[in-house]
Amino acid sequence: MGYIIAAVVVVLLIVYVIGAYNGLVNLRNLVEEGYSTMDVYLTKRFDLIPNLVETVKGYAKHESGTLESVISARNKVASAGSVDEKLAAQGELTNTLSHLFALSENYPDLKANANFIDLQNQLQSIEGEIANSRKYYNGTVRTYNTKTEVFPSNIIAGLFKFTRKPLYEVDDAAKRENVKVQF
Repeated sequence: MGYIIAAVVVVLLIVYVIGAYNGLVNLRNLVEEGYSTMDVYLTKRFDLIPNLVETVKGYAKHESGTLESVISARNKVASAGSVDEKLAAQGELTNTLSHLFALSENYPDLKANANFIDLQNQLQSIEGEIANSRKYYNGTVRTYNTKTEVFPSNIIAGLFKFTRKPLYEVDDAAKRENVKVQF
């Protein structure tokens, strides 16, 4: 009788380990899918920025500081290595783009330029897609991170080296800072 109970416990334990492992793999794959989807939109935005900067350059020649900060932020995105670095660089790029659009308020001719309006609309559309994909990514990361930290699945996560994934967050200082528009 004791052997039967021990065998049942071992079988249940094996079934739990297999289920927990498969659940963690599934969540990890969802996180990677979410990041990949978000990366597609971030790449679209990245590719659109040079055209936007060139359009603004023609109208706002003496605003080189803002344009240089956008270009610098874009270069940081290009050179970022890890997911954490990429997410931080993308947050900085988002912040500098908001300053670029605020700059356009000072130049009525720029605001009326068809190329600028088209690029701005494309970028706003992409920003909406980025926001949606960021929500999805952060939701899957939250679920994955929770699964890797709660007992008893944290034991399985530790055994098979499932580690925390970073959330995509905008820099606190950047999102609270008001964009300064001067006339």
